Amino acid sequence: MKAIEIRNKYLDFFKRHGHAVIPSASLIPENDPSVLFTTAGMQPLVPYLLGEKHPEGTRLTDYQKCLRTNDIDEVGDNRHLTYFEMLGNWSLGDYFKEESIKMSFEFLTKELHIPVEKLSVTCFAGDDDCPRDDVSANVWKEVGILDGHIYFYGKDDNWWIAGEEGPCGPDTEMFYDTGKPACGPDCQPSCDCGKYVEIWNNVFMEYYKDKNGYSKLKQRNVDTGLGLERMTMLLQGKETPFDTELFSPVMEKIQALQKVDSIESRRIIAEHLRSSMMIIADGGRPSNIDRGYVLRRLIRRMIRHMNKLQIDLSELSTIIDINVDNLKEMYPELEQNRETIKNVINEEKDKFVKTLTHGEREFQKEMQKAKENGKSEIDAKVVFRLYDTYGFPPEVTKELADENDMTVDLKGFEELFKAHQEKSRMGSTQKFKGGLADQNEKTIAYHTATHLLHQALRTVLGDHVKQSGSNITEERLRFDFTHPQKMTKEEIQKVEDLVNEQIQRDLPVTCEEISYEDAKNSGAIGLFTDKYGDKVKVYTIGDFSKEICGGPHVTHTGDMGRFKIKKEESSSSGIRRIKAILIKE
Repeated sequence: MKAIEIRNKYLDFFKRHGHAVIPSASLIPENDPSVLFTTAGMQPLVPYLLGEKHPEGTRLTDYQKCLRTNDIDEVGDNRHLTYFEMLGNWSLGDYFKEESIKMSFEFLTKELHIPVEKLSVTCFAGDDDCPRDDVSANVWKEVGILDGHIYFYGKDDNWWIAGEEGPCGPDTEMFYDTGKPACGPDCQPSCDCGKYVEIWNNVFMEYYKDKNGYSKLKQRNVDTGLGLERMTMLLQGKETPFDTELFSPVMEKIQALQKVDSIESRRIIAEHLRSSMMIIADGGRPSNIDRGYVLRRLIRRMIRHMNKLQIDLSELSTIIDINVDNLKEMYPELEQNRETIKNVINEEKDKFVKTLTHGEREFQKEMQKAKENGKSEIDAKVVFRLYDTYGFPPEVTKELADENDMTVDLKGFEELFKAHQEKSRMGSTQKFKGGLADQNEKTIAYHTATHLLHQALRTVLGDHVKQSGSNITEERLRFDFTHPQKMTKEEIQKVEDLVNEQIQRDLPVTCEEISYEDAKNSGAIGLFTDKYGDKVKVYTIGDFSKEICGGPHVTHTGDMGRFKIKKEESSSSGIRRIKAILIKE
């Protein structure tokens, strides 16, 4: 079943069930300075979720164009997308859990013909803020979800809120069993092993969260979201979205044009081209600030990977035409803006070719200097000079460094850049938050967790383990480290247990400022040592960890929450990557 068929079936189904079909909002939000792009179907509907009357009534359905920028660097793997389409249906104070679940089940099993044995669901387990959602679980049983296919999870998995404050509530999520073997006897939808894939999320909004806690909304709402690309992939039995008709014509053309083979580069080109075209069609233009910077970054990353595949850049217009022709039935605005899209992308391409030629040449010189001096990091001043003198984006410097098994001092670059042009930093969709640019209680706890993780890895795997990079958000930490092979499940569990043991010990975290030489002599772990001055901060966590670091950290480990490793994977040759979360219980 093609994507356009799935979308039409969805809208027709909910129209038959009394929903008004409303148009997709623009990717560029109106009167909402808090976000760069429309990131979810509910975003344009927040006023109506809070009680304002919608002109189309209390039952709505649509497809919503969405763009999320937090995972741009992950695009190129088998699943991450920047642009995606979300199908949704809403009840604004109308129906609630029972009718919502029954309609979802009917659509999945009757319209999409998914066998019930392929479906599993999750419900909210309950806590002090909200009771266990037995209502949803009982409705799922009533409609036919099989015994043993209903799971209960806490707020981390089955509670939805956009940001820190706003309308929120428990949700129930639907998962598709891909048929892949279970990762173990306890394999279930919360696993990241790939057996279960989330396909739909029904949020039951009945609360509002602010700094004082939770209160009841004026009306109970239902907000649902079904990702079209993911559903298309699953129903077609494909391994990735790039294997579906949404991408395959462009992927095939890129492969025919390439002189060097790289599936990662082909995916980056195809994904970033589609995303850029959608932004431009909705009025976006490249610039050095805000969403314009995101568009510039997408186009320039796409161009760089065309160069990696040795594709003649004059073919760009042809690739754009193939994409427009392929997607114009779904998105008529692409056909209407065909020439504008070509002009904007080609103009940006021409600007970037000059930047790329000069910048890559200078990068190679600086990289050679660093290696001759025994360094594995590109200094922040070099990154800034490449940006300031040649217009060379820091994320491209980082990509080049990654490809050459080197790191980049992006935190130091951030400080230099911030002093030079604050507005540019604000519009870069947090691209510089490899360190702690966004300091709050959550990110500070994650920062401390990276120290515990670092030492735990050295204890379990050996002293050859050294940090090679990290990225921290409010939701998770990402930690890169030197290690020659994939960790075993037993090693992962030992590391996780060791970190949790230190958290449970409620160890004190202390800081002292001493000379760099004294810090080395004390046994402190030093990372990227060429950037340190005469004095350094050494953070000590009980008797477990001692590390040179700029901070900040928690004062003691006891309140950090439970540490959970979600994924261990390759980052580059000889470098492994761990993604982990802290769960407040």
